[in-house]
Amino acid sequence: MTFSYLAHKGDFAMLQLVNLSNDPTDTEGLLGGSQERLQNFLQAHHLDGIEFMCCGPWDRSFHTPEMIHGLHLWFWPSWLDFWRGNEEALMEEYGSLSTVEAVFGTSPEAWLNSWQRNFQQAAECGAEYVVFHVAQARSSEVRCRQFAYNSAQVIEAVLEFINNLTLCLPEDIPLLYENLWWPGMTLLEPELARELLMGTNHACGLMLDTGHLMNTNVHLQNEQQGIDYILQVVAKLGDLSDKIYGIHLHQSLSGRFTEEQRQRHPVPEDNISSGELMNYVLDVDRHQPFGTGAVKKIVAEIKPQWLVHEFVPKNFADWQAKLTKQQRALSFY
Repeated sequence: MTFSYLAHKGDFAMLQLVNLSNDPTDTEGLLGGSQERLQNFLQAHHLDGIEFMCCGPWDRSFHTPEMIHGLHLWFWPSWLDFWRGNEEALMEEYGSLSTVEAVFGTSPEAWLNSWQRNFQQAAECGAEYVVFHVAQARSSEVRCRQFAYNSAQVIEAVLEFINNLTLCLPEDIPLLYENLWWPGMTLLEPELARELLMGTNHACGLMLDTGHLMNTNVHLQNEQQGIDYILQVVAKLGDLSDKIYGIHLHQSLSGRFTEEQRQRHPVPEDNISSGELMNYVLDVDRHQPFGTGAVKKIVAEIKPQWLVHEFVPKNFADWQAKLTKQQRALSFY
């Protein structure tokens, strides 16, 4: 595309993207099945393209290679019990062996084969980078935030298999690790982030998710506090901040809700339905646009190569409104 937004602070160029999948909720729900509508949307908002999540067979005439700059890899929120062979915990989490096999496959090797196919899609799509979530949480733990595994254990496990998966990636496609608020790479422990990067044999870096980082602090009351907190965490990363190559930009002020839920559910609990779990996660991870110009400080400090406006829109009009609000806060147009 020819309408790339170029930011010139410290002489860096930045691509401006939105997140989009090929799941029917996006292709039909957001775009009404219209590829022209997608093209017009990107052009109207001066976007360079998309960070793509491939949830099914890829129709390259709809999500064209020219618009795909990044690929967001799949994510299993609770996978470490399967990797470690903890059958008792797996039965508590999934209820039956058949469900476990439906989620992961018949063995860790089969699961890694699924991962390999996903990594291969990045090269097929012509992606410039891929995004990998580093986190682990059983469904029984998410509301009380009492976790069986700590961040060091999650990162140790990721490093046990990640270098085999990256063999499927061309050398010039970096693997960007994304922070979450569950155990894994939260960015609150810089030494663990460094261990993860140093242990990866492929070109790698960080994808800073601003909303996820805000979810690690339940005391944030407003956007300004959230922006200040993000900048404080980035400063504590020291030279690791130079490894932040991309930003998922959105804000989440859900601390009060998180604390209320933690008080109502003080210990791990069983029998949480998938719908109940998803609703909880969306109430925590709100993917709202920034509206204050102070957000420009984050972009100026990081100088990302890829800036992804990441939202979970209700419909096309909501998507447009959220994107417009955040772009205006950034003074992009």
